Amino acid sequence: MRLLITTLSLIPSIILAAPQLYNSKDKFINEEIKKHYLKFSTFTYPGLYQDKLKNDLPDDIREIGLLVRKNFIHRTTLAAGNTGTNADLKFGNMQKVPWWRQPEDDILVTAGAMLTELYRRNNSGFVEDREPKDKLVLTCRFVSIMVASILKSKGIPARVRAGHTAYFDMGELGNVSTDHWINQYWNEQENRWITIDVDGSFSLNENFDPYDMPERKFDFPADAWLGIRAGKLDPQHFYNAKPERGAIVVLWSLFYDFHALMNNEIIYTYGPAGGYGGYDKFNSLTKDEFEKIDNLARLMQNPDENFDELVKIWETEKDFRLLMGGLL
Repeated sequence: MRLLITTLSLIPSIILAAPQLYNSKDKFINEEIKKHYLKFSTFTYPGLYQDKLKNDLPDDIREIGLLVRKNFIHRTTLAAGNTGTNADLKFGNMQKVPWWRQPEDDILVTAGAMLTELYRRNNSGFVEDREPKDKLVLTCRFVSIMVASILKSKGIPARVRAGHTAYFDMGELGNVSTDHWINQYWNEQENRWITIDVDGSFSLNENFDPYDMPERKFDFPADAWLGIRAGKLDPQHFYNAKPERGAIVVLWSLFYDFHALMNNEIIYTYGPAGGYGGYDKFNSLTKDEFEKIDNLARLMQNPDENFDELVKIWETEKDFRLLMGGLL
């Protein structure tokens, strides 16, 4: 893997433009794009709970995020118990979670499923003081799905984003940028996308507002991929909880993010049917295949300005849209 990463930036780096960091303040959005991000996907559709999300939850986005976060337990928090970021029990007393409760990432993959189980365990729905035994044990993708579902229900254009971030304490791993999923919503008054991290908001290792994140705080995978390809970023800086490191994990995030931008927030076990995220395929990518990925990444650096071109790829490129993994 390390040999591949050493040579990755040389194939063919001369065709790459210098990475242009994505700027959520770029005002290229139009009404069609807003409509696109108001639409529900298979994963964000809340079903019969839509009116509850619209009418029963607060309208302030920070309040929404804080409330949602209090109803979820991350699998790493459950495993660590009442230590580390949960030493103050901000996520609840893990000793009160049933011993047989396991991570539910493979079970509750849609907003509809999450909401149904949330109400099944406690029919009060989203509450500030949900008992630990009644919380959902899910990771960042699922929190982001739920946040997007709520915002769309309230008529706010919202999207899920996948990438990496270095603002968590990763212990022995040190200063790595770990895989992570967040949200963006369109603020009509300020005419910009605002980037928020609900899942990570209680666990930051840096001092910033997770409900209006600074530019460049989140490592969008398009920037990371092109930076690695141009030899400007160390691929070993990027980590995935699989566990794995290197350029391949950035490629995984690139495809997650592409699908999320197209309102198809796929689960972790899915990847492109072209096999680009598989180890064997990754180790034998051709020049033409690298160029296809590089082109996708360049367009994703400004997904609003390049929206039509991204949609064209979505509608025509089987290798990028069709999936493999799980039972597919």
